[in-house]
Amino acid sequence: MAESVPPNPNFLPPPAATLDSPPPDPAPAGGSPWLPRRPGVRVTTEFDSDSSLFFHKISCKFFDSLAKLKLSFQNNDKGEISEPQLALTSKYLSLHYDLEDHNALVKSSFDVGPALRFRAAHDVKAQQGEVAMVADLAGPSYKFELSSAVPSVGLPRATFKFPLGEVSLEEKDEGEEVKKMMSINGIVKGHLLDGVCTAQYKEESLNLRYLYKDEQMAFIPSISLPSNALAFAFKRRFGPSDKLSYWYNFDSNFWSTVYKHNVGKEYKFKVGYDSEVQLGWASLWIGDESGKAKTAPMKMKIQFMLQVPRDDIKSSALMFRVKKRWDI
Repeated sequence: MAESVPPNPNFLPPPAATLDSPPPDPAPAGGSPWLPRRPGVRVTTEFDSDSSLFFHKISCKFFDSLAKLKLSFQNNDKGEISEPQLALTSKYLSLHYDLEDHNALVKSSFDVGPALRFRAAHDVKAQQGEVAMVADLAGPSYKFELSSAVPSVGLPRATFKFPLGEVSLEEKDEGEEVKKMMSINGIVKGHLLDGVCTAQYKEESLNLRYLYKDEQMAFIPSISLPSNALAFAFKRRFGPSDKLSYWYNFDSNFWSTVYKHNVGKEYKFKVGYDSEVQLGWASLWIGDESGKAKTAPMKMKIQFMLQVPRDDIKSSALMFRVKKRWDI
């Protein structure tokens, strides 16, 4: 009869799991701890009944979100693909390639010092681009920028940005004699009479705009010089969910109005009329109109719009747009 082997006091069985024991670490995506996690893929499809076109975007981030690859294209009801675009973007470099036109647009931006940034863009097919240097002066609120076209056709454009606006100075060609002169453009904002006054000067035209706004009302008159084109906008809020807007142009006598009613963030109803095109319309948004499809229920946004011409009601049209996102 074989002798029984005495138990080894140095060997102890593993302790049994208890309720207080932490759960084991989950295996990484892909089912193997030795394989890297597959980057998430985002697919967005949008259909517009007015153009009868589908718009598609397929994108994914890789290298721990250091870069993003995106493919976009559209197709009609016959399945014909058009306008395919491929884009690779990162923090310092972006590449946009047109697969139909066989053209690439390259952009780059990076810091070359604690208060100096370099920016460049180049169109490969047109052999044109732009380079710029941006310097922070007395803090990030004050910037000075020098930018020039490539190949250069004159002096670089100088832009000074400050908290109340910006002013730019550039060389401009005048007439067929290629006479060059300096051109000044700029925009300045300031508080005036409990409102904000904005003056914008561009291409020898001055636009003056005043905005008065409180919790219930906004009044926005504007005038352009030297054309003396006068217009104003009026907005009235009747509550947290109802708002009326009205625009009138004195120069052309055209006007338009829009009434909005919100039900939370997921539903928005709008109705309006535009006298320039003599068209009345009504639309319903399901999903936040200004938000992304990611924040909408089921990651889907829908808009229905009814257009009714004033002179021909029989030619009224009902259109809709649907945008859906999938995260794979």
